[in-house]
Amino acid sequence: MSLSERLAEYVRACFTGIWIESHEHEDALLAIANLCRAEDWRLMVWDIAQGLRVPGAQADVNASDPLAAIRSLNSMASPEGTAILVLRNFHRFTQSAEIVQTLTQQIVAGKQNRTILVVLSPIVAIPVELEKLFVVLEHELPDREQLAEIARGIATEPGELPEGREAEALFDAAVGLTRYEAEAAFSLSLVREGRLTAATLWQQKSQMLKKSGMLQLYRGGANFSGLGGLAALKAFTKRALLQPQRNDPLRRPRGVLLLSPPGCGKSQFCKALGSEVGRPVLTLDVGSLMGSLVGQSEERTRHALRLVDAMAPCVLMIDEVEKVFAGANGSGDSGVSSRMFASFLSWLNDHESDAFVVCTANDVSKLPPEFGRSERFDGIFFLDLPGREEKDAIWSIYLDLFAIDRDQSLPADDNFTGAEIRACCRLAALLDMPLVQAAQNVVPVAVTAAESVERLRTWASGRCLSADKAGIYQASPESGKSRRRIRRDPSNN
Repeated sequence: MSLSERLAEYVRACFTGIWIESHEHEDALLAIANLCRAEDWRLMVWDIAQGLRVPGAQADVNASDPLAAIRSLNSMASPEGTAILVLRNFHRFTQSAEIVQTLTQQIVAGKQNRTILVVLSPIVAIPVELEKLFVVLEHELPDREQLAEIARGIATEPGELPEGREAEALFDAAVGLTRYEAEAAFSLSLVREGRLTAATLWQQKSQMLKKSGMLQLYRGGANFSGLGGLAALKAFTKRALLQPQRNDPLRRPRGVLLLSPPGCGKSQFCKALGSEVGRPVLTLDVGSLMGSLVGQSEERTRHALRLVDAMAPCVLMIDEVEKVFAGANGSGDSGVSSRMFASFLSWLNDHESDAFVVCTANDVSKLPPEFGRSERFDGIFFLDLPGREEKDAIWSIYLDLFAIDRDQSLPADDNFTGAEIRACCRLAALLDMPLVQAAQNVVPVAVTAAESVERLRTWASGRCLSADKAGIYQASPESGKSRRRIRRDPSNN
């Protein structure tokens, strides 16, 4: 349902306080003006720069006082008509007690004379005194059909607008942009390439996310061929994301939770997964969502999750999630972390967008039990230190990457993770020394944090899926050893 259709319902029902969250004020105002014209409703718009005005008419430069603008709404009332006053960016003025009181009186009085106050703002910042008086509407980002219409309006010459799969890739790249950003990106693509291309759109989208400071876009060339081991995890995620049934909302894949000691390839797997299934990888920096104002952190969380929904299909990565929501018990921050965590859990459970969530964790003891319950993730995988077969594959990848002589002896690697194998190869190339000598500069995490690694293995045994082989992970009874035993799933025999 469009913004004008939803607004029409609330106006007809005489909701006299309406807050519209929008980053595209001109487009929202155009939709409101068209609605008022069709319904024969009176419309006036106020902002601090242009004062009070009727759209299409000259501004009243003497009406820049916000209190005077609110009070002017009563003069627009008529016995049988409806009058609407749109206040642009009015969240900047709602800290004043006088303005809050005037808004309250006007919204209550509007029930009698059908005068409607509409606040148009990029954020929802409703004072507690007004929370029960306003209804909030969201001005949605353009969908693929609207983006296609914008593209056709810009690419008017033959050959400028792609067709078929290339067009699908173009609009996949454009999803998540505002109308203004999409127009600018399409125009830039025409200037650069002479036609609309997805590459330019991805560059603009990356810049847009960088400005928000909440999400980062990764579209590198990493794939599963550069990631040794994790055969079961790779097969599970590729099958889930590439099956035709995923388009059915009831069967849509939700995501995975990856648990392991540091350096076992969790983050690298997330980046490689996007390339394998043809999806952009979004990294959510939850720390950047924290704000200094009351309610700002929760609002940023909701905004970031709406951006994720708008950019679907995608892979959303949240790294070291146990550190992100360490304050979810509500202590020390007035419950901000707890409310952010609750918003994220609700989104995990209820979101309908095709966003595949990959969360990574190094310490499961800090995660609340409700985080990993069924239907929030499709599976919880444990990534143990690589076994012999996995280590051989990892050595082969990094020996080629750093152009190291394969004929030399490999160092003892009983406790090495994939990150430590890479570090050994990089140091050997950097310092021009044999691998055995370079390994003397690498202290494995399984040695420096032996107790926590063993505690993690013990917890994961029987509770998590193995990332290497199909079935439930079972830790070796010999404490401190990196060997593993897998209980196979009978259905795979």
